[in-house]
Amino acid sequence: MQFHNQYPYTSTRLPLFARNVVSTSHPLAAQAGLRMMLKGGNAVDAAIAAAAVITLTEPVSCGLGSDAFAILWDGQQLHGLNASGPAPSTWTPEYFHRKYGADAVAPPKRGMDSVTVPGAVAGWVTMSERFGKLPFADLLEPAIEVAERGYLVPVVVQQKWAAATPELQSQPGFAQSFLPWGRAPEVGELFQFKNAARGLKAIAATKGQALYGGEIAEAIERFAKDNGGSITAKDLADFKPEWVKPIAQDYRGYTLHEIPPNGQGIAALIALGILSNFDLASHAVDGVDSQHLQIEAMKLAFADVYRYVADPRYMEVTPEQMLDPAYLASRAKLIDMKKAKNFQAGNPVKGGTIYLTAADESGMMVSFIQSNFMGFGSGCVEPTYGISLQNRGHGFSTNAKGPNTANLVMPGKRPFQTIIPAFLTQNGQPVMSYGVMGANMQPQGHMQTLVRMLDYKQNPQAACDAPRWRYNTGLNINVEAAMNAQTVQALTERGHQLDIINDSYQDFGAGQFIWRMGDPGVEGYMAASDPRRDGQAVGF
Repeated sequence: MQFHNQYPYTSTRLPLFARNVVSTSHPLAAQAGLRMMLKGGNAVDAAIAAAAVITLTEPVSCGLGSDAFAILWDGQQLHGLNASGPAPSTWTPEYFHRKYGADAVAPPKRGMDSVTVPGAVAGWVTMSERFGKLPFADLLEPAIEVAERGYLVPVVVQQKWAAATPELQSQPGFAQSFLPWGRAPEVGELFQFKNAARGLKAIAATKGQALYGGEIAEAIERFAKDNGGSITAKDLADFKPEWVKPIAQDYRGYTLHEIPPNGQGIAALIALGILSNFDLASHAVDGVDSQHLQIEAMKLAFADVYRYVADPRYMEVTPEQMLDPAYLASRAKLIDMKKAKNFQAGNPVKGGTIYLTAADESGMMVSFIQSNFMGFGSGCVEPTYGISLQNRGHGFSTNAKGPNTANLVMPGKRPFQTIIPAFLTQNGQPVMSYGVMGANMQPQGHMQTLVRMLDYKQNPQAACDAPRWRYNTGLNINVEAAMNAQTVQALTERGHQLDIINDSYQDFGAGQFIWRMGDPGVEGYMAASDPRRDGQAVGF
């Protein structure tokens, strides 16, 4: 791919070129990954070290109680890892109706009854055992150091920390862990998390067993019992991450790979499959026709995703049916070039999150994502070991007769997941590991940035810098304030209901990109990091 080297969007970032690269949304995490490479480790070692550090430096997005997914190229083939945990053994619709009333349609948004089994740490261990080079304990050394010595809180993280505090300060363990001054930290203030250091040391010494059946699991069970939850040490001990085959969609001579359901990555594949029926490059990159087509394709994708995607054991259709080219061509015909539409799900049956990526000169590339879901997640933090717990359980339904029955809560069932890593290949060979974090912005970001790269030849940093839109529901779209004013007006005239948003972090996610330039031991990689976060791409 030959990119033009123009930077038409406001940014303080330029792409990084190196043979060994780590790109994350916090510099200390990126540097922790690079530290492992300098120690003789590979891209998997780097990704795990970065993931551990970022649980501390970006707690507004993830923690030791997160879930995770990965797609990695081992030098020969592609692998997918689903490290998202299931519902506790006590969870049924009746469990929630007894506690929250017969009208409850979902588990609560916060608190211990939003917490499913956290899978991220198990994902780290699983990746390390299969593909890592360094001892697992070595990978957590930078995180332990950051937890003990502390770090100076950066700008974007501080903004989100302060914004979340009013809602979460009464949740068990939150104030003790994240409000040591009785308030959120200020920009540049030193934050230490010594209890998390204790948890990380136990995880390092036992290769994760402490969290999955050992002392940390027992502490979480006690903490849950004391605070109205029901997750047990056995629920944690029973969990194992799952290696999965990524699902794929061809687009403009390349192939985009995503983790299969229970995640929403298939939405990006559906949208690209729909867009394959149009000549996007014939329209101006930031013009109304190109943006309208992308918005409508994404709306069609979400209509099917929200209707059908769940734990694959409970889906009534298969991913293959949802991605059938003839079906997607029929969906493409529903798009009206002059009018925004509110699409319903079709019938495909025939008859807040962190993302990071790392690549090394051996050719190994890792696309990795972990999340507590809604910012700090449940808001609950087991205080002894600093385990900030996600709230993925809120993605379940408790209504057996509602429209979301595929996600009806059951013991041991995985909830619908928003976090999705992505990977691009061409002719079976690796091209790019990338992702764009941010709830339902993730597949939208995957599609928008990839269209810019493949249809319009914008390089990864320029595609990352470009203004984005975000589809919500119905005809409602959020757009970044930097979007072309004429395009915004023209989209409004076509019936899109637009809200112009100045807070890019909140609504438009943030991406990290590593594009392989050729032989990684010779040419290396091009890396980009999103200016919407405090992040950095580093390399040597």
